[in-house]
Amino acid sequence: MTAGLGVGIVGAGKIGAKRAAAIAASPSARLVAVVDADPERAARLARDFGVAAVASTEAIIDRRDIDAILVATPHRWLAPIALAALSAGKHVLVEKPLAITAAGAAELVTAAQASRRVLKTGFNHRCHRALAEARALAAAGRIGRLLHIRCRYGHGGRAGYAEEWRANPAESGGGELMDQGIHALDLFRWFLGEFTEVYAVLTRAFWPMPVEDNAFCTLRTAQGQVAQLHASWTQWKNLFSFEVFGERGYLLIEGLGGNYGQERLVVGRRPEKFGPPEEEVKLFAGADSSWAAEWAEFEAAIREERAPSGDGRDGWQALRLVEAAYASSRNGRPVPLKGEEDEQQRIHREIPRRSAGNRRAARS
Repeated sequence: MTAGLGVGIVGAGKIGAKRAAAIAASPSARLVAVVDADPERAARLARDFGVAAVASTEAIIDRRDIDAILVATPHRWLAPIALAALSAGKHVLVEKPLAITAAGAAELVTAAQASRRVLKTGFNHRCHRALAEARALAAAGRIGRLLHIRCRYGHGGRAGYAEEWRANPAESGGGELMDQGIHALDLFRWFLGEFTEVYAVLTRAFWPMPVEDNAFCTLRTAQGQVAQLHASWTQWKNLFSFEVFGERGYLLIEGLGGNYGQERLVVGRRPEKFGPPEEEVKLFAGADSSWAAEWAEFEAAIREERAPSGDGRDGWQALRLVEAAYASSRNGRPVPLKGEEDEQQRIHREIPRRSAGNRRAARS
């Protein structure tokens, strides 16, 4: 690599633009080129950052001055493009949910291992300052043994929402659970580890679409810890609330900046003899720094030849939870999660039947 990490962006929409700004702010990376299914949109983003707009995904992947690819497309194309980039020897940061199936995510994990390249899932919520500090406090035992987590996360959509690509399961892979909900599922794993059972009720309460607009999920670990999620496209007013309860206290994280309100962390301590808790409140002012922090983590993982926080496996495991939730909602009962090794063996048996088609789709 010369003059820093050369980066190409596939997908010049809102998220691609946020990523471009984070890359441009890095002292050790340089944005080289952009591509999008809409050439005019690619040209606008390229002009904004003084880089090239190229004609195809294949052209950007094949450039020798590009070391890493950022994939920020609709969900359907995430895995095929990432697989082509990994096969070409590029490091890859893929927006959540990484793929539209757990099998597709597992294939990316295998490809990253084979190519010895860094694969990261775009779980920028791990890099929000309030959540990152809460995770550090929980890991340090500040609130004692963790008991359960409760999360509410949602927005209200916009006019024509039911006509957007997110409402088409062939493009999105699912509804609100694949959109915002998967961030919460990843955070659940980040705090509590792996889950062994998922129960879910998914509804189409308001939006006339074939995917869920509300997801109600209850997850349980082997140790009996419980995590509950309500992810909603009918929240109307943007909301993020994440509560972690331990034996000696609790952590409350609210807001993500912008329309979700200022980030806020409340650390509550249960008195030894019970009674009203003592609370410490910390506010996080300023713009959302999670995009820059996540990009810095991606760069550091490449430089240090290690797995990043929120790597490909994390994306895969979050998708396994999503698929278990969909199965639970269809069947009306809890779904046990198979062991990771058994699931990986099953997926790997299926990979040869899908790989050729995925590669062709990525290069079209």
